[in-house]
Amino acid sequence: MTEPTAAPTPDAPPAAELLVRTEPLGGSALTRAALAGGAPPGWYPPAPAGADEWRLHADAVRQQFSAGAWLELLAPALDARGAASARLAEVAGGAGAVVTTGQQPGLFGGPLYTLSKAISALALADALQAATGVPVAPVFWAATDDADFAEASTAHVASGDGLTTLRISTDAQDGTPMSAVPLGGDVVALGERLAAASGSQPHPAALRDALETFAPGATVGGAYVAWLRRTLEPLGIAVLDASHPAVGDGAFQLLRRALLSSATIEGALAERAAALSAAGFHPQVANVPGRSVVFRYDASGAKARVPVAEARGLVTKVRRGELGPNVLLRPVVERFLLPTLAYVAGPGEYAYFAQVSAVATALGVAQPLAVPRWSGTVVEPWVRRAMRRLGAEVDQVADPDALAARLARGRLGTPFDQALAALRRAVDDGVAGLAAAAPSAGRRVVDGARGQLVHRIDRLERRLVAAEKRRDAATARDLAAVTAALHPLGSRQERVLNPVPLLARYGPALVDAMLGEARRHAEGLVARGVGRHPITR
Repeated sequence: MTEPTAAPTPDAPPAAELLVRTEPLGGSALTRAALAGGAPPGWYPPAPAGADEWRLHADAVRQQFSAGAWLELLAPALDARGAASARLAEVAGGAGAVVTTGQQPGLFGGPLYTLSKAISALALADALQAATGVPVAPVFWAATDDADFAEASTAHVASGDGLTTLRISTDAQDGTPMSAVPLGGDVVALGERLAAASGSQPHPAALRDALETFAPGATVGGAYVAWLRRTLEPLGIAVLDASHPAVGDGAFQLLRRALLSSATIEGALAERAAALSAAGFHPQVANVPGRSVVFRYDASGAKARVPVAEARGLVTKVRRGELGPNVLLRPVVERFLLPTLAYVAGPGEYAYFAQVSAVATALGVAQPLAVPRWSGTVVEPWVRRAMRRLGAEVDQVADPDALAARLARGRLGTPFDQALAALRRAVDDGVAGLAAAAPSAGRRVVDGARGQLVHRIDRLERRLVAAEKRRDAATARDLAAVTAALHPLGSRQERVLNPVPLLARYGPALVDAMLGEARRHAEGLVARGVGRHPITR
């Protein structure tokens, strides 16, 4: 038996040993095909490749926003300060453009990919500015108008004890935007659990920012925006609150236009869905027959999609602030409001941009350009130590059951394998002898008996390996810890784990390590475009 050891702990980590691994973005078959350059023409605007193409693209975008009024219009929704404000000022007056990304709210900032997206936008803005000479600012679109409380209500954190899920509750009715859903008193206790999972905190401001913004009295959306601004603005990334009235005012005419064109848009989306299915793909966003891509808010603040049959009749009746875009119209609105060179998209978003282009074309406005964000895994020093004890590699943690079985078989050793092999040979030899001696009519019975014996040996092997897996408590603790840290809930780390404990432990070192990898990704996108960049294949 392995000598008992203490559970792995994230306390007091040396930041110099922090490892950040770049990985392919992944995603659905549609995403992978599109990123490899295999999508049919018209589904995705082609991404520029090389400084000259990007400069031409930037010039075309800037011409549409030459007066620079967009920044004055959206300034209250951006409310930018410090480095973020300074960077926006450089693109004002039509001098520059922006790179955008975004995400709906999540408890304590949501999953790690919130940070990955923001850093990807910063890296791409820097790379485009360096390549073209055009000022480019990164903007994070905080989709506080989203009403998916189930997604916004949870956060997951990893520690030496495994995975912990934090979840808030609400009495708000379905359809209520996160900007209007209040945080209750249960967030205080969850904050204490977040602090405990953070271990020692060489950078306590990261935890303090999360606890101070996600507090009773704030809304889920408001807390999210406040946390984002504390975290991202010092990096030069502005945060736009999608629920701010300035956004609704700026988008009002386009939203009314979408109501007028609702039947045309519905037809375009149905046609695109059929084309996707014919090509062997599935639409990322399911069509809802009879529903437009425009939401209308009722007196309580809840929202529902406007029926296509009622859309045209509402155009002259609705007032500013009553309308909002659904997920397929939102990127079109964003491109309409901001001089956007590219939207930095995750795998699911990249898939539904094949439908977004159909909406934009039906409306007769510019198609937003999506490019893949950087994707990676953070491997902490304490995780690396636990993996060394296990003799395992990061990629093996994606299948913890197979890894546990391999480790157990390794402890059982060669004699175990030899004994099993001898048992299997004995069964084969015995059955072969019996089959030779049995009358021909009984050979089917012998063959059936052989299958049952082989099945029982396989089952015996599995039970012995499982018993060995349970016997070594230290290995089980290490395996649970590294699984929670690297592949929680059977998913990629960045899609599950909350970034606050990592930021509290590593601070700028984490951001710098992620940004270094994201810069290489962004430079490849600028130089080679999508489909010609190795990491997007």
